Parts: sequence; structure tokens; C-alpha cells
Amino acid sequence: MARRLAVGVVGLGRIGAFHVQTLVGLDGVSVTVTDADSERTRRFAKELGVDAADTPEALVEAGVDALVIAASTPSHAPLLELAAASEVAAFCEKPVALDLPTIDRVREAVDRAGIVVQVGFQRRFDAGYRAAREAVAAGSVGRILVMRAATHDPLPPPAEYIAASGGIFRDLHIHDFDAIRFVSGEEITEVYADGAALDASWAGEVDDVDVAAAILHLSGGGLVIVSGTRRDPLGYDVRLEVFGTGDSIVVGHDARSPIRSVEPGAGRPPESAYRDFWDRFAPAYRNELAAFVETVRTGAPSPCPLEEARAALTVALAAERSRAEGRPVSIEEIGLAPAPPDS
Repeated sequence: MARRLAVGVVGLGRIGAFHVQTLVGLDGVSVTVTDADSERTRRFAKELGVDAADTPEALVEAGVDALVIAASTPSHAPLLELAAASEVAAFCEKPVALDLPTIDRVREAVDRAGIVVQVGFQRRFDAGYRAAREAVAAGSVGRILVMRAATHDPLPPPAEYIAASGGIFRDLHIHDFDAIRFVSGEEITEVYADGAALDASWAGEVDDVDVAAAILHLSGGGLVIVSGTRRDPLGYDVRLEVFGTGDSIVVGHDARSPIRSVEPGAGRPPESAYRDFWDRFAPAYRNELAAFVETVRTGAPSPCPLEEARAALTVALAAERSRAEGRPVSIEEIGLAPAPPDS
């Protein structure tokens, strides 16, 4: 029988707790947890029957094979550097960092250590997004003319979360930017973005917006329209549409899509709308962590390496600069051109 894979989880908030439950359900995996709140660590370890460590350093010293980083955003880079120094594979929730110098410093440490790092862009593991990527890659969609991406949250997050999030483009739309590259197989070359604080009054107080829109240019010549809101009265709405010369396809349009048709006789959707990102993407979150465990076990390349996180962050930074300066911003203006998506 193969040796059990020892996985440490740092951070036991909503996403960290979900990851622990996923790991516990995987064959041949043992779990050790830690959190900045020591009482939460002890309580959670007891409830799920897993081991506990006082600190991330103690967790690594205990001899784990892999680290799952689900703590607050400011701790992501230091924890990845800890993983690199300990030569331990790591899964890290997005964003890895809010600026390019930090993510580049982490990449250098990871490259020197030669460890596998997977970034938590869960849409890459959603069945719909994968089917769309396959359709584009197979050529049935033809040349991409236009894409439309939308992420509309049901309710604004707390003000303290927004203040530390890096803004709507680095927090919410970074998933869209990654998914656009993943599905299209193309680079985003230019961004023209804008936004407004229309609903959550405190968004403007921290120089952020709660409504955003952007037009992106793809390397193949197509355009992408992106929209986002921090409030959707009907639920959690995430969609990606691809219009090509051979087909028109959509991800996220089903009986639970939180949008109401006013066409005569259309009626209401037959099922309740998606409540939140857990409701919409729970299988994808489980799939991405199972893929990470399999990657560590087999030594396969990361299905979402740091280069992909850097590429999405670069687009987000370009969008934020465009909003601030009221002009189109090229990706090259922000930093070195990102590596192309994995083939």
C-alpha cells in the first residue's frame, strides 16, 4: 500500500474549512491544520479528527508533504516562501500577491526550490469551463470574435474585506481574466476599464468600486466585454459567452442562472438561483484540490502554476490603471508580457 500523503492546511476560514473536508474525503491523505486563532485550530481538529499544529512553521517541521494555503491574502507570499524553503509542494488560494514584484520574488524562490505550486483558480476545474476550452481548442467555435464575461456577487462583502482586497479587478474579476485566457487559449493584450461606487457607499471611501466594466483585446484580434457588480438581487451570477465564426457557446447559463426573462410567457426559472460561489462552484473546488493531491503524488506539472497567477494579476493591474487614468492600457505597459496559457 502506498504511503499516505501528509497535507497541512494553513487557515481555517470558509475556504480553508472546505478544503480540509475535501482532503479528509480523499483516499490515502492525512491532514494537519493550523490557524492564527489557536482555539479555532483545536476545535476544528477535534471536530474532524485531524491533527493540529500551533504555527505554519510547526506544521512544516512535522513533516508534511504538501501545504494548502488558505489564510489571509497578506500571508500568501510568506507562506509560499516557507514552502519553498522547506521544499514542500503548495496549493495557494488567489491572489498570490497584489503586486508583481512580490509574485516575482515568490516565483524565484519556488523555481530555486523546484517545488510544485498550484494556484486556486477553481473555474479551471469546472465542467462547463473545461468544455468551453475544449470546444475552442477543437476548432468548432472557429475564430473568436467576441467573448462576454460576467461575475455578479449577490451581496457586497464587508467594508474591511474590500479595504484589504486590492480592489474589484484584483479580487473579483481576476477569476474572469484567468478564465478568459484559459478558455480562449489567447493572451489579453490591452484593457480599457471603468467603474463606479453606486451601491456600497464605502467602496468609494477606499478608492474602489462596486460596479465595473471593461473591454479587453485578445491576441487573436477578438474583443471581450467584462461586467461585474457586488450586488445581484437574484443571486450569484457567473457566465462566460464565446461567439466565434463557427459556433456560439456559453458557460453558466442553466435553470439556476439568476436572471429573469421578461419575454411574454417566459415564466420564472424552474429551480432556485445560485446563492453564492459555494453553491455554484463546490464541485470545482473539490476537483482542484483532488488534482493538486494527484499532482504531488505523481510529480506531474502543476495544472495552474504561478505563471498563470502572474498573467491574471497583470491584467487586473492594467484594468485598475485604466480605470484610474481613463485610457486604454496595454499589458506590456504593466510588466513583462505574461507566459501563454498551458496547452
